[in-house]
Amino acid sequence: MGYLVSDNRKVTTHRFMEMKQKGEKISMLTSYDYTMAGIVDKAGIDAILVGDSASNVMAGNATTLPMTVDYMIYHARSVARACQRALVVCDMPFGSYQVNAADGVTNAIRIMKESGCDALKMEGGVEILDTVKRILDAGIPVMAHLGLTPQSINKFGTYAVRAKEQAEAEKLMSDAIALDAAGCFGITLEKVPAKLAAEVTKAVKCPTIGIGAGNGTDGQVLVIADMLGMTQGFSPRFLRRYADLNAVITEAVGHYVEDVKNCDFPNENESY
Repeated sequence: MGYLVSDNRKVTTHRFMEMKQKGEKISMLTSYDYTMAGIVDKAGIDAILVGDSASNVMAGNATTLPMTVDYMIYHARSVARACQRALVVCDMPFGSYQVNAADGVTNAIRIMKESGCDALKMEGGVEILDTVKRILDAGIPVMAHLGLTPQSINKFGTYAVRAKEQAEAEKLMSDAIALDAAGCFGITLEKVPAKLAAEVTKAVKCPTIGIGAGNGTDGQVLVIADMLGMTQGFSPRFLRRYADLNAVITEAVGHYVEDVKNCDFPNENESY
C-alpha cells in the first residue's frame, strides 16, 4: 500500500465525507484498464475515476462525445476488478442521461450492475437535477461535475476557464448547493477560478474535487496519462507531470527493436 496511506480500509462515499470533515485532502486519478488501475490502487490513491476521457486517451478521439454506455462498462469493469482500496467512480457518457430521467436511471443501474464500480459521475447543474435525484433514489451514489463540462464542448466551443463572469459564477454556486442538497457525495470542479472553487467548497457539505480549480478544494484529480507524461502537446497550467513515461517507453521500445534486429533477443538463456 502507498507509503503515505495508513488506513487500508476500502474507501467509500461515507469516507469521502469523513475526509472532508477531518480536513484530509482526497487524491484521485483516472484509470481505464486493469493493469494501470492495480498499480494506482496499490500506490494508495483514494479514488479512481473511470473517465469518459478514455475517448481521448484510449481511443484517440478529439472529444469525449463518442463514448457509449457499453464502452464505459468495459473500462469500469476492468478497473473495478483491480481495485482493493480505491473508490471507483465511473462517468456516465454523453447521451446516457440527458434525454430524460427514466433513461438516466436505466443506464445508471446497468452501469452499476455490469461494471462493479462504486459510484457514478454526471456533468451538469440544475438542468439534470431531477435525473440526479432519481438515480440517488435508486440507491446509486452520484458525483456531480460543474465548471468546464467536456460533454458540452459544442455548446461552449472552447475548453477555456469557466465561471469567470459573475452571472456564470453565481449559477455554478447555486448548482453546487442544489446538487449537494440533493445528496451528491462529491462535486468535481473543472477549470474554474480558484477563489470561486474555494467558496463553493465552503458552501457545500460534500467534498469538492478540483482539476484546474486551485488548492482550496477538498481534493484533486488528474488524467493519469497526462500526469505520467505519456501524452504530448497538452500542457495546461494546472497539469503537473510527475514522470516522463513517454521518453521511458520510447527508449525501451527502441532498445527492443534494436535487439530483435540484431538477433540479440532472445538469447540462449531466454530460449527453451
